Amino acid sequence: MRLSELQDKDVVNVNDGKKIGNIIDIIISSDGKMNGLIIEKTKFLISMFSTRDEIEIKWDQIEKIGEDVILVKSNN
Repeated sequence: MRLSELQDKDVVNVNDGKKIGNIIDIIISSDGKMNGLIIEKTKFLISMFSTRDEIEIKWDQIEKIGEDVILVKSNN
């Protein structure tokens, strides 16, 4: 699977069913393994109290990569 294919998918939190956002980047370790995803939060989740508009999802938080969505367990 290519990064461009991942970027087309919505990232959804399985804990509450809400869309977190979309992938804007990936985190790769020095040995070439993918460690996680950088997600740009949807405008709905960005509050006036938050200065971060992106979050990191670690690879072990990913539950399922489907045809249209990526399901993750996140507390954000």
